[in-house]
Amino acid sequence: MRTTAARGSRAGLLLLWGLTRTALLLCVLKVIVFPGPDVTSDVSVIYRGWYEVLRTGTFPLDDVTWQYPPAAALAILSPGLLPFLEYATAFFVLALLADLAVLALLVHAGRRPGRSPRGAWVWVAGLPLLGPTVYARYDVMVTAVAVAALLAGARHPRLMGALAGFGALLKVWPALLLLGVRRRTAWASAAVTGIGVAALFAVLVPGAFAFLTFQRDRGTEVESLGALVFHVARHHGWDGEVLLNYGSVEFLGPYVTWVSTGALFLTGAAFGWLVLWRLLATRFEAHTVADAAFVAVLMFTTTSRVISPQYMVWLVGIAAVCLCFRESRMRLPVALVLAASLVTVLEFPLWFAHVVASDPLGVSLLVVRNGLLVAATLLAARALWHATVPRRRPVPTIPRPARAAGTPVSS
Repeated sequence: MRTTAARGSRAGLLLLWGLTRTALLLCVLKVIVFPGPDVTSDVSVIYRGWYEVLRTGTFPLDDVTWQYPPAAALAILSPGLLPFLEYATAFFVLALLADLAVLALLVHAGRRPGRSPRGAWVWVAGLPLLGPTVYARYDVMVTAVAVAALLAGARHPRLMGALAGFGALLKVWPALLLLGVRRRTAWASAAVTGIGVAALFAVLVPGAFAFLTFQRDRGTEVESLGALVFHVARHHGWDGEVLLNYGSVEFLGPYVTWVSTGALFLTGAAFGWLVLWRLLATRFEAHTVADAAFVAVLMFTTTSRVISPQYMVWLVGIAAVCLCFRESRMRLPVALVLAASLVTVLEFPLWFAHVVASDPLGVSLLVVRNGLLVAATLLAARALWHATVPRRRPVPTIPRPARAAGTPVSS
């Protein structure tokens, strides 16, 4: 009976994956026109332009929208593996294959003792909530590497470290996967892989680290938590403006630097909390590495100056890994992230014009989406702390013996 039920569950899972991914693919191929701005232009215009530059053996040094670590070049060049397809079509097919790889990893992991198929369901049901944007960015490829790293952690720490180190050179954030890892071999493997790949790019390809300057100069993106200040301020006489800047729609004008600095301060505070947690945590279980990674990525996403829709792909992927473990404490935060994903597709691309205009609908969507992320972050951090940091017990006081009646008191 259990075997039959398990097969039926997997069949339903694959059916849902096939239906939803067919819909996503039809959207990015423009067989189905998804409302809102065209999310595929990043691939057909920007990525394709970078592809032509990268093929010459250099990074796009004069393009401030190139804000990625050097290994990102591999994702941009990957459509060359399918020369019989047009660039954008090849990219979408590779994104679909990365999505399928994540599903295969989660299904396989869910069969082990102490594991659960819930993780695979989170991925299959959660990813399409973000709409066609998931196949029109290379973040699903990075997430595939991150999921593989987390699932390899328990049995193969060296492999996890190598994947995390490589992932960090794809898009930085996979370095956070190591936060809850105690084995030094994983950290050493990550360092060797990261340094080795970075050195290889630095020697062979000019401009491998130009992205650091471009990232430093970014402002406050209109979808971020700090942007809510300016969405409200626009209705009270703030004379700044909204412009396409460094590849995203940002606020420019008075006090933007202050808010951006405030976001950096919050990110620093989050990092400090994570370091404190790592120093005090003593109870580590099989799911702790995934739970800690989920908390860390949540913190850095929520406090960032930029919360692009594709960032939610990272959270859905790590959330799926968390729920592969039956004992994970992240069920409620994962549910909040899935709810935030649904609101995200409403604010981008569906009603992005309302967000840019700072009208009541746009501001309301951002308040709800960012509020869900803040709530998920706080609840996930609390759950991680309570599960891993021992509570301090009060030191018992030894009662002094009672003095017998008539006993003289010494002076």
